[in-house]
Amino acid sequence: MSTPLLDTTLKAELADLYRAPGRHYHGLAHIEALLALAAEYRTALSDPEAVDAAIWFHDAIYDSRAKDNEAQSAGLARQKLAGRTDGTRIDRIATMIEATAPHEVPALADPDHVRDAALLLDMDLSILGAEPDVFDAYEQAVRREYSWVDEPAWRAGRGAVLNNFLARPHIFHTPEFRDRFEAQARENMARSVERLARQPL
Repeated sequence: MSTPLLDTTLKAELADLYRAPGRHYHGLAHIEALLALAAEYRTALSDPEAVDAAIWFHDAIYDSRAKDNEAQSAGLARQKLAGRTDGTRIDRIATMIEATAPHEVPALADPDHVRDAALLLDMDLSILGAEPDVFDAYEQAVRREYSWVDEPAWRAGRGAVLNNFLARPHIFHTPEFRDRFEAQARENMARSVERLARQPL
């Protein structure tokens, strides 16, 4: 029997990272939500175990002041998964993790692996297409993670991020997620951009 990519001990170790203080959105609930989506779309994934591993590791290292969280998280995945599977598969998992920074589908050789990466990215962004109250709670949680940023800088920076997504032809990479989340995501983000642009009272 082959060694599982993620055993109970490794999951517990990663869960501890996600429980760190200051993780108001990028915590364990985010990972559990993505794992639930991965389970829902299991039959659409060519390597569901690799996608689960990418989910577990993609925000394992998270510091809102840092610019290399995804690269650091990919490095941790390479370290922790060494010996559990072949190097090519670990490289693919690390590539999927790194792709959550630009949220652009990486150029993988196998079309099935490209689709796995696209589905992972769409799962990670699914919160954008949540019901308005859930989206608003997410926005507030992210703001708390960036509490060290002053309000004018936050409004400018967050507005730029949301406008960047709104300017894309599609926010979601796969037809399934476009059909399910695209319209609501655009509505949520447009509302957030408008709110950010308002001068504080």
